[in-house]
Amino acid sequence: MARIVMKFGGTSMAGTERIRRVANIVRKQQAAGHEVAVVVSAMAGETDRLVNFCREANPLYDPAEYDVVVASGEQVTSGLLALTLQAMGCKARSWLGWQVPIRTVEAHAKARVEAIEADAMIAAMAGGEIAVVPGFQGISADGRVTTLGRGGSDTSAVAVAAALGADRCDIYTDVDGVYTTDPRIVARARKLKAVTYEEMLELASVGAKVLQTRSVGLAMKEGVRVQVLSSFVDDDATPADELPGTMIVSEEEMEQLLKDGEMERQLVTGIAHDKNEAKVILTRVPDKPGAVANIFGPLAQASINVDMIIQNVGRDKGETDVTFTVPQADLARAQALLEDRRGEIGFNRIITDSKVAKISVVGVGMKSHAGVASTMFKALADRGINIQAITTSEIKVSVLIDEDETELAVRVLHSAYGLDADDEAA
Repeated sequence: MARIVMKFGGTSMAGTERIRRVANIVRKQQAAGHEVAVVVSAMAGETDRLVNFCREANPLYDPAEYDVVVASGEQVTSGLLALTLQAMGCKARSWLGWQVPIRTVEAHAKARVEAIEADAMIAAMAGGEIAVVPGFQGISADGRVTTLGRGGSDTSAVAVAAALGADRCDIYTDVDGVYTTDPRIVARARKLKAVTYEEMLELASVGAKVLQTRSVGLAMKEGVRVQVLSSFVDDDATPADELPGTMIVSEEEMEQLLKDGEMERQLVTGIAHDKNEAKVILTRVPDKPGAVANIFGPLAQASINVDMIIQNVGRDKGETDVTFTVPQADLARAQALLEDRRGEIGFNRIITDSKVAKISVVGVGMKSHAGVASTMFKALADRGINIQAITTSEIKVSVLIDEDETELAVRVLHSAYGLDADDEAA
């Protein structure tokens, strides 16, 4: 018997029919002898609807009251799922964030889970009760409802799994696992049996939409084994225990899977893409100590994340061009802020381009093998795809290219690293 946390996203909870399907999946896990807790998101589109209500009521809304409103979406789905499970003959109850309690710190609308006091929930589960927990919410030190920010239900699920000492956290979504790349772009993309926390963190941070980055970081910190699988399965489908999706595991567990022959070692795990980047070029910046700090200090203070950075070779007049990327949503704000600081920074012109995309090659195998970057650069060059910027980490190489060449680049790289599935498996 295992203790399992199951998390279902908004598309899985969108309406009574889908909630009934979810309840059936949950019921089967308990019938197999497992202790089960379920974390749910609001129905698809509901959080956006609630956010709009807040904006209509008061454009300068109080974040604490905003949290009260937007947290209600998950409260509805947790109650409905508990009711549906009860109708199926299961013992079930909902546990709101303040009832567990899930204690949080920091700001409203972007709180962070500090501790979960799960003793009462553990006792109820041991007695055969299914615990249903609304994701995305908790309680502050002063007793106010808090929310964890958009996508926070994945983080809730991992945090609950850590507090319960769960054997694993199953995150059910609208895909059946983590693929070598987006199957909508590459039909021969392969589903991965397992990836490491580190690889999943990199994939999530560079555009893979399967898991929220913060949830992967928490799973890595707490050692929670996470499985990604689909909730859109037939009622008579094989249970998750027997037909798993993709496991997110430690490097040690991955090494054991390789040793046991359950996995084949891959130099590159996957190819990710992100079209939400924008490029900024500042021309003729003074080439002197402190010049770069004058650019990126104000951006950091404004909470604008900077990704790729290139400082070009200096000009004869002690000047240089500085190129970097920011999220597309922050481009206008970044441009206005830099214009205000023109005199302090000393640049000549700002040139921006929002029609760019970041393509990333990720794989823990890069740590011990050379040539990954050169393979990437040659494959793109052979297809006439120009690289505008480059950034690397120990297990990732990312390049910036023209947005119109995104799909071509992903397909070319997927083939270049031998990730295409065999015809039989595709």
